[in-house]
Formats: sequence, C-alpha cells, structure tokens
Amino acid sequence: MTHYPKAFIFDLDGVITDTAEFHFLAWQKLAQELGVSMDRQFNEQLKGISRMESLERILELTPSSRSLSYEERLRLANQKNDHYLEFIDLINPDYILPGIESLLKKIKAQHIKIALGSASKNALKVLEKLLLTNYFDYVVDATKVTKGKPNPETFTSAADFLNIPYSECIGLEDAAVGVEAINKANMFSVGVGALEHLSHADYLVGNTSELIFEEIVKRYNEKI
Repeated sequence: MTHYPKAFIFDLDGVITDTAEFHFLAWQKLAQELGVSMDRQFNEQLKGISRMESLERILELTPSSRSLSYEERLRLANQKNDHYLEFIDLINPDYILPGIESLLKKIKAQHIKIALGSASKNALKVLEKLLLTNYFDYVVDATKVTKGKPNPETFTSAADFLNIPYSECIGLEDAAVGVEAINKANMFSVGVGALEHLSHADYLVGNTSELIFEEIVKRYNEKI
C-alpha cells in the first residue's frame, strides 16, 4: 500500500520560479558599483546562501573592501536588495516554472501540507506576485531562521510549525546546500538540476517539468 508523505517543503528560487536570474543581475549591478566584475560562473557559488554571506564573497574580490564596517556592509546588502526588488516587480504567474502549479494541485488534492523553505527575505512577496500563496500552509524565509542552508533549520522549522515528523516530509531543492539541508533534517530530498551538483539527492530530476507527484511518492516509498 502506498504511504503518502504528510508535507512537501519547496525551495523558491530555481524550483517554483527562477528569480535566480534577478539575483544575479542585482549582485552584478552591486559588484559594478564596487568596481569589480562578476560573471555567471562566480554567481554559482552564491546560490542557496544568505544575502550577507553572498556579499562577503563578492567583497573578497576586492581587497580594499575588507576594512568595511558592519554598518557599511549592511548598507551594501540592502542596496543589492533594492536592485533585486526592482527586478522582481516584473514577476507574474508566467514566471512559474513548468509543472509546478500542477504538482501543487496534486499535493493539495491529497490533503498533504505544503510549506516554503527559502533563503530569501522576499519569498512571500514573490509568492504573491505568482498568485500561489493559497497553496501554502506556511512560509519559512530568512527572517524566521538563525542558521541558513546547509543547516537544516529552514526545513525543520516548517515541519515543526506544521507538527509533522521530519521523516514524513519531502523537500525540493535546486541548490547543493539545500539538498544537504534536507538530508541533515532526515527528510526525503528531491533535487532539481545537474547530477554533478546534486548527486546527494535521494531523487533527482533534470528540470521542474519532470516533477511528477506519483513518481516522487513512489521513490519516497522505496526509501522508507
């Protein structure tokens, strides 16, 4: 008999919508303002980590920035966020990644809880822009955790709020640190992306259109 999980916990960027491009453009704009160049290859190491940690990695590109005060670093992080908010004002339901809304509908039809576990402080705003808030029972963003991914707190916080055992949860991620966080939480991890980055996922698909509810549940049952 098929055993259904009690919760699905989704990452936002790269799983529900691809705001990663907007993050890249915002960081690139800030880097230019700091007088350094930042390419897409460098941007890969910023995926899934906090805003302040991302800023630290960019500041490492320019030795003169190392003496900046915390207040100045905070100002730069907020400046990046202002750039990002300008970009996400463009978001609408057309930005939902392929297969995601049909997956959310399938999960809801089975009366399974759905949460969001995102490193973004703007997660709720993005969900509202996508017109997807009605699917979600709880949203964990950067304001609700003290430790970012790969620490499991983002995912465990969602499960704790929903009062669901971690082993009964499925987490979906496109970042290596995100999959690591799900695994550390002892949840079933679904990776979206390339094998070279996400080989530690319990189940891996190449893109969101391959996220089929029945197949995810089947793989989950094979592991439990």
